[in-house]
Amino acid sequence: MAFQRKTALPALLTLSGIAAAFGLAACCALPLMLLSFGFGTAWLVGIGFYAGLHRPEFLAVAVLGLVGGAVTSVVYGGRFNLAARSVMSVGLLVGAVMLYYGYTYA
Repeated sequence: MAFQRKTALPALLTLSGIAAAFGLAACCALPLMLLSFGFGTAWLVGIGFYAGLHRPEFLAVAVLGLVGGAVTSVVYGGRFNLAARSVMSVGLLVGAVMLYYGYTYA
């Protein structure tokens, strides 16, 4: 089976949206959540500082990536099996939650 670009598009858009939402949440919301579970958050300092300086760009990439991933996964949803659709849905949900908390707590 050959690799098809159209089936990779939803995954790439979702992954870029999750990465940008992670950068937004690394500033304030993610350290609070990780500290509540007992994890150290010193490794997030560099990401948080960089994301804080470029917050509008991260916000735009996160929104475009997550919305684009959701739209293309609906359009191309018939080409994926159930496991791939489930992983995509969970990824979109995690990205949306990180985007919300990154926007709210910053």
